Amino acid sequence: MLSRCPNPLCNSSSVIKNGAYFRPSDGKWVKRVKCKACKLHFSAATFQKPYRQHKRRINAQVFKLLCSGVSMRRTALLLNIHRITVSRKLAFLAKVSRERQERFLASLPKVQHLQVDDLITLEHSKCKPLAVSLAVEHETRRLLGFEVSRIPASGPLAEISRRKYGRRPNHRPRALQRLLQRVRPLVEENASISSDEDPLYPPLVKRNFPKAVHHRYPGGRGCVTGQGELKKLRFDPLFSLNHTCAMLRANINRLFRRTWCTTKKMACLEQHLTLYMDFHNTVLLNP
Repeated sequence: MLSRCPNPLCNSSSVIKNGAYFRPSDGKWVKRVKCKACKLHFSAATFQKPYRQHKRRINAQVFKLLCSGVSMRRTALLLNIHRITVSRKLAFLAKVSRERQERFLASLPKVQHLQVDDLITLEHSKCKPLAVSLAVEHETRRLLGFEVSRIPASGPLAEISRRKYGRRPNHRPRALQRLLQRVRPLVEENASISSDEDPLYPPLVKRNFPKAVHHRYPGGRGCVTGQGELKKLRFDPLFSLNHTCAMLRANINRLFRRTWCTTKKMACLEQHLTLYMDFHNTVLLNP
């Protein structure tokens, strides 16, 4: 990358060495280069993703802590940084993780058995629930994709939610369509797809996977272990997906049961899930 000028108006190969500089953020010396045509100075750091970051040394630590059940404020306390820095690191690391997972999943063989279901969480209040639609490979428990969507409150909170926040739209059908459309290149055409008996699944599966075999199973009551996501069944046909949901609740602080760390912005939940998806597929499943 140091053999050509990064200036798009120049793009000259006439470059020469121009010394080096010490980078305090990680204690390394970085080579500097000069373009003889446009006089532009650049270095190897110019083409790196954490370009101009003053605290790149903590990127790996923030990544591990946020995927290990530690909240953003506690991460800032442990690393002696400001909580705004953690928020910015979350956005940056989510972008890097998204690109890395796209390459990783594209390099794997196509999935033969897919499981699809939803995890319910909240946005600031229980009166504003969110649905996290998940797609998991049955054999490896590898997380293939997710979509976050707003849904209306149900049960005793439905009337309270409408009175306080108005009618809440149900974006879950569109989110499920986006999810199945996204994972379609990763799944075999004649794959086996498992889900619960939600009436929303059959038409969407038929539309996106017309040659697939769709198996539907009745849901079971949640047990105490596994954050309430594992079921009280002798044999759970959706165990891979329910186990992944339990791991999400155990490793992402904002998804804990009975927690005061809640999601304030849906975009931040999506970034956090992207981070954990990378950690789950590349670290937890490949020790």
